[in-house]
Amino acid sequence: MTTSTPKKTNIAIRPVQYRDLEAIESLAASSCEEDWQSCSVTLGYQLQQLRRWYGLLKLLSWFPNPLEHHFHAYVAKEKDSIRGWIQVAPFNKTGSTWRVERTIESNSTTTQRLKLEKNIDIASILLRHCFENIWKARTWLVEVNIHHKKALATYRQNGFQPLGQINHWSIAPEIITQVSKQDSDLPNLLSVSNVDAPLLYKLYCASIPYPLLREVFDLHIQDFRSSLLDDCIARFKHWFTDNQVTQGYVFEPQRKEAIGYFKLEACLDGSRPHIGKSIVHPGYSWLYPKLLAKMAKILADLPPQSLQVTSTDYQPDREEYLEKLGATVKEHNLLMSRSVWHKIREPKPLEALQWSEVLKGLQPARTPIPSRMSFSKEDPKVKLDRNSSEKSLSDLKSQAQNSEQPAKDNQKTDRSNG
Repeated sequence: MTTSTPKKTNIAIRPVQYRDLEAIESLAASSCEEDWQSCSVTLGYQLQQLRRWYGLLKLLSWFPNPLEHHFHAYVAKEKDSIRGWIQVAPFNKTGSTWRVERTIESNSTTTQRLKLEKNIDIASILLRHCFENIWKARTWLVEVNIHHKKALATYRQNGFQPLGQINHWSIAPEIITQVSKQDSDLPNLLSVSNVDAPLLYKLYCASIPYPLLREVFDLHIQDFRSSLLDDCIARFKHWFTDNQVTQGYVFEPQRKEAIGYFKLEACLDGSRPHIGKSIVHPGYSWLYPKLLAKMAKILADLPPQSLQVTSTDYQPDREEYLEKLGATVKEHNLLMSRSVWHKIREPKPLEALQWSEVLKGLQPARTPIPSRMSFSKEDPKVKLDRNSSEKSLSDLKSQAQNSEQPAKDNQKTDRSNG
């Protein structure tokens, strides 16, 4: 994508390059302590992996594949200094919904001077650049910490509206050890395959009670399927990284539906927290302890590390169970969304339209092809047929007159005799 420059500013927006990674690390380190979006430990790990595989990821970004937007980011640069950066990623496979992963701006005195003198908001410039240049995105999502007032105000100014609240929980290793000793017997726990995508999609729709959320997320059955390339990439990550992904779902034979699902991303060396995800049907809330116990048994043989899970405000049963379990809320976020409509063509006002432009569409698109029918010179065959028809018509008229003449003479004779 080409570099763009906002109007009336000397700030240029361009995609992230390899030489920007060091500046981004220092920028994130200085901004994490300020009143802005929180920078998790995964950001540093992601930048380290990006340094290692930058060439391969750059090559994969040139054609459609699951890692095409693995690190889709832009930087705001003024002269030779980076003043801010933004990272975005598609939320679904169709690309209709995108997610703002993180947005960070510099807190240096130069940036503050620019804001005061020229009323420049670097975060807003980066957001608008993404809105204008990523044409596939019809909806944008972002999670903002409720305590970061500055970030909330920035997103509200750029059209984002709140959808719901999301809590990020952290389960300590001691609690995981206790939970692993609980009963996790699930007789109908099956492994996930592409054949089960319709079941998982139906479970996802049942777990979200609000139609607005389903419309914003815009997930379909294909989002629950994995291609051959996805499987190859997953195996590649397992070989060259320290991650192990395990997932399964609980099948209800009577209703022939999936009533529970879990996915666990375990860190084998214990350097990072484990990440757990679960979806439970609202009518089967008793599955929360069972699925968590299943994940705890998988983590029992790994180095001790915390487990991170999430819950939303429309899942009170899950939040109540996590509170009783002793888990702590690591972050309390607000989920926000924004819709985007791209202008394809600027219409002209009615008073500016000319009759020549209006009637242009009524003109023939090509030169008419001459046919055999002509009104200037009549075809001889048509003329002969017309003469014969006129002659036959005159003969019929003369015969009718001849037949009427004897009848008139007879009437005159009768009158004279009478």
